[in-house]
Amino acid sequence: MLLKIEGQDLSKFILIGDRVLIKPKTANERTRGGLYLPPGVEEKRKIQSGYVIRVGPGYPIPAAVETDEPWKDSHDKLKYFPLQAGEGDLAVFLQDTAYGIEFNREKYFIVPHSSILMLVREEDIENPAG
Repeated sequence: MLLKIEGQDLSKFILIGDRVLIKPKTANERTRGGLYLPPGVEEKRKIQSGYVIRVGPGYPIPAAVETDEPWKDSHDKLKYFPLQAGEGDLAVFLQDTAYGIEFNREKYFIVPHSSILMLVREEDIENPAG
């Protein structure tokens, strides 16, 4: 069962913590041998792939406590450890832990970052010079 959401803009989706929004790749209708696959065969596979559309802020970690000046106002500022997945990456993930949603008649998955097995990135973000 899919959760159906109607709206105007996908950019208004805010993912919490280590969640990633993935749009599944379009499934091949035929096998390599030329046989046509019935609808729903791709959805039943344990491992799926798709493109990362949005990512959450990451894993929450507590801020470091500075004890050198105890009279300072101490606010607990929550910080996040960023996720490896980035928008536009091709992600291979476990289907069992994904939550399916339908937004404007298109299917998406909300996947915990720990369920992503592999990422394929077109450009090297860490070393753009090559």
